[in-house]
Amino acid sequence: MELASNKGGSTVQVADAVFAADFNEALVHQVVTAYMAGARAGTKAQKTRSDVSGGGKKPWRQKGTGRARAGTIRSPLWRGGGVTFAARPRDHSQKVNRKMYRGALRSILSELGRREHLIVVPELACDGKTKNLAAKLAELGATNALIIGESVEQPLYLAARNLPGVDVLDVEAVNPVSLLSHEKVVVTEAAIRKFEAWLS
Repeated sequence: MELASNKGGSTVQVADAVFAADFNEALVHQVVTAYMAGARAGTKAQKTRSDVSGGGKKPWRQKGTGRARAGTIRSPLWRGGGVTFAARPRDHSQKVNRKMYRGALRSILSELGRREHLIVVPELACDGKTKNLAAKLAELGATNALIIGESVEQPLYLAARNLPGVDVLDVEAVNPVSLLSHEKVVVTEAAIRKFEAWLS
């Protein structure tokens, strides 16, 4: 398969196994959901009647007072008592096999290529100036873009960090959510080869 390059209307030869895969919507949905679930902190916590301080003594005797029986002032029925079904810290992560995760990435990259949202550049040299990077991206028609390089160079990172809608990642840090959350994906030829070696 060939992807269009911005260099004089030329094309870049890429592996069909990575950039010409069928779009599996169910798989992509499952992997994206699992990825976002794994990012949840799950640190919500409340106190049950056993966690609330006090309440060690029975408020009044069991019988003969004319009042309802009570064993502790920390009952959920009482003001200042515990919560009946208290929230506890929990792990929201979902298991996703490596084969499924890579399959979802192949599916997303292939669909980006088919929709011409994947822009291949020979390299993306940057001097660290935000204004110059913004001009380059505007020339590529990618003002809202994810930039993927073989590695993240500091000048490129410094230039991109103040541009709204622009993120910079290396190949190892790419995830399904980052690929789907930008209008365009600008990727270098070196990163393309790295993707082929990783996902083939």
